[in-house]
Amino acid sequence: MAVYSLENARLRIGVDTLGAELKSLKNVESGREYMWDAKPEYWKRTSPVLFPVVGSLNNGCYRYDGKEYPMSQHGFARDMEFELLRQTGDELVFVLKSGKETLEKYPFDFELEIGYRIDENNVVISWRVKNCGNKEMYFSIGGHPAFLCPIHDGDAQTDYQILFDTSDTIISDVIGNNGALSLRRKAYVLNNGYMNITADLFDDDALIVEDNQAHRVSLCDKQGQPYLTVRFDAPLFGLWSPAKKNAPFVCIEPWYGRCDKDNFMGDLSEREWGNKLLPAEQFYAEYTVTI
Repeated sequence: MAVYSLENARLRIGVDTLGAELKSLKNVESGREYMWDAKPEYWKRTSPVLFPVVGSLNNGCYRYDGKEYPMSQHGFARDMEFELLRQTGDELVFVLKSGKETLEKYPFDFELEIGYRIDENNVVISWRVKNCGNKEMYFSIGGHPAFLCPIHDGDAQTDYQILFDTSDTIISDVIGNNGALSLRRKAYVLNNGYMNITADLFDDDALIVEDNQAHRVSLCDKQGQPYLTVRFDAPLFGLWSPAKKNAPFVCIEPWYGRCDKDNFMGDLSEREWGNKLLPAEQFYAEYTVTI
């Protein structure tokens, strides 16, 4: 394992080769850190990539070509060592290649590249998935970055708000007790785009927001001023903080995929919001974090 750094006049980031995980995002001038530091009493991760599945599989496994494959929540890439593919003055790119260990869990030949590029006060996080095999490949991918909230010492998280680029209502799916998606949905009425972070907001686990309801999500301080914004083109996103722990962070998670519904028993190729690649095809997506 190693941590690689990038810095410009505004930002400094640190990325661990384990999971190609963003571990630090700092304001150079103030020294302020924006990322959660992975203390295990709340959550032992900071910003894992979710691949080749996002969320939980129904009964802890997926079905493909007549066979069942066990897989833990969010897949295996977050726990694997990536190689540094290239480093420039403003970019780091890491790669994970399929091999014996991955093929036992996921029968597809692939390359997964994760990139980090800094531009003024922005970090652009990119994913490139390549199908290196000779059959159609099915996958999901997503981010899970945890940002400090509250950001100022002495503030309470419940004084903060989340701001969306829509002013009406956010509809969230509700996760059931087994980690799969229930049939329930919940509506959150916004006040000019703002949602209050209440003490019970995450008591039912993550908010899962489908159908392109928003593409810009900001964390706002007690004055209602955004201090961090995530922009994405992904059709889904999640919002999460550990239930009933008063954890000092909130995750804003762009997704191309999500957990199974609790009645889903289909093939991997039939998972909702999943992606597919023909042999030699590539998938590319990115999202941007701005401080």
